[in-house]
Amino acid sequence: MATVAESGGGSLSELYSSSKRLLLKTRESLERIERLEYTSSSSFSSSSTVVPGTSDDQAAVIRRDINQIQSLCVDMDRLWRSIAAKSQRDLWKRKVEQVVEEAESFRTSLDKYISRHQKRMQEVQERAELLGRANGQSSHILRIFDEEAQAVQSVRNSSRMLEEAYATGVAVLSKYSEQRDHLKVLDLKCMQNTNRCRSLNCVCYNNACQIQIHINVHIKL
Repeated sequence: MATVAESGGGSLSELYSSSKRLLLKTRESLERIERLEYTSSSSFSSSSTVVPGTSDDQAAVIRRDINQIQSLCVDMDRLWRSIAAKSQRDLWKRKVEQVVEEAESFRTSLDKYISRHQKRMQEVQERAELLGRANGQSSHILRIFDEEAQAVQSVRNSSRMLEEAYATGVAVLSKYSEQRDHLKVLDLKCMQNTNRCRSLNCVCYNNACQIQIHINVHIKL
């Protein structure tokens, strides 16, 4: 019986040592990704950048190690049952059960971590979508402002053209008014000259009449 116990114990010892090394590795890996999770969560409010590949790869490695531990537990469970000595059998039963419980605890922690990670990734995606829609709305608003600015500039250009046209019209009318005043002066001078000529004609006619009268008088004499 002792030989069987030793033989069985030796096989169990090797499997048990392998399982303990994997448990230690898994514990450290879980603590590492949980620290990274805490760091990324603390900076989540100031940044929407998350690299999913690293966390997913680490979670896959941890899950593979847990599966290997549970596979070792199956082998150890089969071996401890074959031990003849009850004391040794009970001892290895407790050891294997502890490994099984610890592996299940790690699996539960990993599942919770993956659930939190997926939720955080979904929040990041939703936030990115909201920012995308907000940026799209901002672009639309900026486009509206740009169109309004162009319209205002067009109105200003039209107003400036109207002012220039008005100024040109005022200048033309001013020139026309000056020319009209000049024409009025010329017309007045022409009328004055005409009246003067008419007066001279009357004077000449009267003188001619008087001369004719004197001539007629002398002829009669």
